[in-house]
Amino acid sequence: MIDTLLTQNYEWQAANYDYLMNVLDIVRHALIPEDPQENLTPHYPNLPPPALNNLSQIFGLSEFERYVLLLCVGMELDANWGLLCANAPGSLGKPYPTFMLATATLPQPNWNAFTPNAPLRKWQLIQVGEGTTRNLSPLRIDERIFHYLLGLNHLDERLQGIVQPLEMPSIENIPSHQQLVEQLATTWIETQTALPIIQLCGDEIASKKAIATTACKLLNLNLQLMSAGAITHLRQNEINELLRLWERESMLNNSVLLLDCDEVDQTDPVKENAIARLIASISSPLIITSRERKRSPQRPLIAIDVHKPSTPEQRIIWQNALGEAAASLNGHVDTLVSHFSLNASNIHTICAEAKGKLKVKSQHSHFDFAQCTALSTLLWDTCRSQARSRLDELAQPLELGANWDDLVLPEAQRQVLRDIAAHVRQRAKVYEQWGFGNKGGRGLGISALFAGASGTGKTMAAEVIANELRLDLYRIDLSQVVSKYIGETEKNLRRVFDAAEAGGAILLFDEADALFGKRSEVKDSHDRHANIEVGYLLQRMESYRGLAILTTNLKASLDQAFLRRIRFIAQFPFPDITQRTEIWQRVFPRQTPTQDLDASKLAKLNVSGGNIRNIALNAAFLAADSGEAVQMKHLLQAARSEYAKLERQLTDAEVKGWI
Repeated sequence: MIDTLLTQNYEWQAANYDYLMNVLDIVRHALIPEDPQENLTPHYPNLPPPALNNLSQIFGLSEFERYVLLLCVGMELDANWGLLCANAPGSLGKPYPTFMLATATLPQPNWNAFTPNAPLRKWQLIQVGEGTTRNLSPLRIDERIFHYLLGLNHLDERLQGIVQPLEMPSIENIPSHQQLVEQLATTWIETQTALPIIQLCGDEIASKKAIATTACKLLNLNLQLMSAGAITHLRQNEINELLRLWERESMLNNSVLLLDCDEVDQTDPVKENAIARLIASISSPLIITSRERKRSPQRPLIAIDVHKPSTPEQRIIWQNALGEAAASLNGHVDTLVSHFSLNASNIHTICAEAKGKLKVKSQHSHFDFAQCTALSTLLWDTCRSQARSRLDELAQPLELGANWDDLVLPEAQRQVLRDIAAHVRQRAKVYEQWGFGNKGGRGLGISALFAGASGTGKTMAAEVIANELRLDLYRIDLSQVVSKYIGETEKNLRRVFDAAEAGGAILLFDEADALFGKRSEVKDSHDRHANIEVGYLLQRMESYRGLAILTTNLKASLDQAFLRRIRFIAQFPFPDITQRTEIWQRVFPRQTPTQDLDASKLAKLNVSGGNIRNIALNAAFLAADSGEAVQMKHLLQAARSEYAKLERQLTDAEVKGWI
């Protein structure tokens, strides 16, 4: 097949060149009036049309304009062409093509062909050099057009580095994305006038590009990619010049431009204005990919929201990517689908990486039990890593060193934590196999509120759950997410949830009372918008496929309407003396040298678990600096420092008998 195509291309190249040389003879004879005119109608075999005919049709060239173009081609191909021009009537001895020479010698002359809005100059098919007068200025064919006529169809060098072919694999058999492909294609097919601009919106960057690629293939169009970052620094005249070159390229190659705005900071007015100017000015087919919808009063924009494949679709993609290994994983694919929301590109990359580490050579390789176990672990860990790069920019990753043995809580609170872990672990079975998820995504998110004084173990409890489930834990500081600008808080929250969903991360929202305080009477637009922000966060928590945890020191300050929408509420009590004794018994790692420590005496310190850890850590540094094991004297000194930080007085009753 490839050999056949190469042979056909070679035949066309040869025939195209012969045709070009034959039509050049017509112009040559026009330059030499005394040369007898022959029947110079060129013969052309039964092949795709020659480039000259295509070019004439694309730009609507008249016969005279076509001959002007050939007059300039002759200068590039014939060393004697300048002499022919100089000796031709009307040239005034100029050894190059000019307006005057063209109108004096070529058939059907028309001065309108040289106006700025006529095809030759509008599409920069020819360039007008410097001359003493306009009609004696040298004419030269544009390099891109010259190569096109020779059959060498390459991207204009002035667009190199700005525009590039987009080579994306066609989308898999994903019904939801195939519907979007057909919607895009149908929109353009049924449009009778100028094609509307298509926006592919959302965070599914790879899926948007695959959908655009597939739709263009369906329409027999070439797709070229331009990053919006390449134009955001340009002035209007530079954008106009760039668009003129691109639109000419689009016509030559039947191409569509995909303007990639996914990574553009939409809060930057300079960048957004440059993009808006391009949208308003472009006349060739355009697809925009962006996270948010864009608006243009000058052009009709049709927005298409692109989401990740649905859960059943993701399951099929996993099975196809894993091949025969999928059946050997004993339901692990269902677990992956329930915890991680990934597109086809991510899934294939993860499977390829995992198989590469296991040195699996094909889709049909046999997997024994050990390989299946190793593959399951690799797949899980690689899925976890998918969201890290994006989440690291938005939230703080927490190290997961704590386990159930480190957590000192009453049994009732421990049971709530175990229930939370069970809900996350078993949601695939309950939501999908048992049908609880068939009525939509609302209310299926797993949310929890951890309430209690500072240092009572709320963050540690979140670490324990994340460790138990082998999921990443990220802390979101609501003070950094909430913005005074209307709409920005929702955008920030959406970025957090969208990024976290890919890797199944557990989200920990600290000090939720800052946002979830009791609603006061709405007095102005700011109060109303604050309630909208709260509603948006709750709505995203309810639909989030992972676990979202809110923490607060002041549960009483939270609105009861909000509390009813939280699935789990765990009250973390201030530890009593028995619990403090247990905390002191566990606070020092096994490697730490200790001497004559009395946990029952230490437990008389009326502080929380967080303060106990601070005192123990400070005492360890004091002991290490003095070259001794940790003793009660070190803990006494550390306790005084901690109490001073808390602005409290260390009483004699608390430290009686320590030293």
